[in-house]
Amino acid sequence: MDFGMRNRLSKIFNPRTGKTVMLAVDHGYFQGPTTGLKDMGNIIPLIPHADCLFATRGILRNCIDPKIDTSVCLRVSGGPSILGELSKEDITTSMEEALRLNASGIGMSIFVGAKNEDRTISNLGRLVSEAERYGMPVLAITAVGKDMGRDARYIGLACRMAAEIGAHIVKTYYSEGFEEIVASCPVPIVIAGGKKLPEMDALQMTENAVKAGAKGVDMGRNIFQSDSPIGMIKAVRSIVHKGLTAAEAFDIYQKSKKSGVSENINAAMEKV
Repeated sequence: MDFGMRNRLSKIFNPRTGKTVMLAVDHGYFQGPTTGLKDMGNIIPLIPHADCLFATRGILRNCIDPKIDTSVCLRVSGGPSILGELSKEDITTSMEEALRLNASGIGMSIFVGAKNEDRTISNLGRLVSEAERYGMPVLAITAVGKDMGRDARYIGLACRMAAEIGAHIVKTYYSEGFEEIVASCPVPIVIAGGKKLPEMDALQMTENAVKAGAKGVDMGRNIFQSDSPIGMIKAVRSIVHKGLTAAEAFDIYQKSKKSGVSENINAAMEKV
């Protein structure tokens, strides 16, 4: 692995812990203006608390201050919307664009067990071949077909396939038996947050995943759709980087939430 690749990976994974809190805000590429991302200004206060921001080039160009210290992983696949067949994705962003945007990594989805599985796996192979010429890490985001359960067997299959094709990082769902998935995947795994969960449930999932060997999270809705997004990302970060329990992290979330309410009340009073 050359210097450029190692340097970029060190910007995604905190060198002190070897883990990462990635903030995923790429949902609009197929969902449109989803809840929490209708006004992208809402995510700006969250960025300093993330190790890496996972976003599309359109959002980076138009919504993100280029002076941020947080690294960027660029979503480079897309095509169909939530109304269509998601597995028909193609590569939509060039390597030249990723370099111009100073990305520390690039990411795309693969759909294992879906109708166009071979298309997405082939896209991943071509992307890795091109990316490695420039020392650019590739994040493979695993999705499994609708008829395949999100259990260790199928998720393990998807993660191993991504690694075998050459992905440098894999993003996948947490499931029971996650230790087996980690053990069978020779590259770092980060977990997806998935659909919005109650805050304690999302924190417990994070704790369980990290204890099972995950190198962090690439979480979106469970942070930006929380009633205290800053409190939630601080809580997730405390589990990933400090080894706190979900219960301890939940206290951080609650204190931040209360502090935010107090600050809002004080600000409102000052305007009266």
